Amino acid sequence: MEKVINSYETLFIVDVENGEDAAKASVAKFTDIIAKNAEVVEVADWGKRRLAYPINDKPEGYYTVVTFKSEPEFPAELERLYNIDETVMRSMVIRLEYEAVAKAVEAPVEEAVEVAAEEAVEAAEAPAAEEATESADAE
Repeated sequence: MEKVINSYETLFIVDVENGEDAAKASVAKFTDIIAKNAEVVEVADWGKRRLAYPINDKPEGYYTVVTFKSEPEFPAELERLYNIDETVMRSMVIRLEYEAVAKAVEAPVEEAVEVAAEEAVEAAEAPAAEEATESADAE
């Protein structure tokens, strides 16, 4: 029988009360656990951010998102490990409905959006410049 491999994404927030180095050590611990038990597709280290609401009277946390492929049993074990570790403030593991791939395509898309925005600004400024020229000629 074939092994079933699904794509997953996990987000976890680590406490930064003991310093950013301790938070990075916890992040490294969990990314190593994921790497040993699954195929890591991408690790997005969002860093230290302000929480939407305080968790245990703490206003900030260290965010990390890991996209990986694994067998269906591993996410439950990962959630159990998150719950055991006291440095993890919040965590979530979801199964992706699509095949997980690295998001290296984003940079060209962002550049295209910036170019389109610049062109829109230029197009909006062009009629205003023509009106100013016409009003100057009329005087």
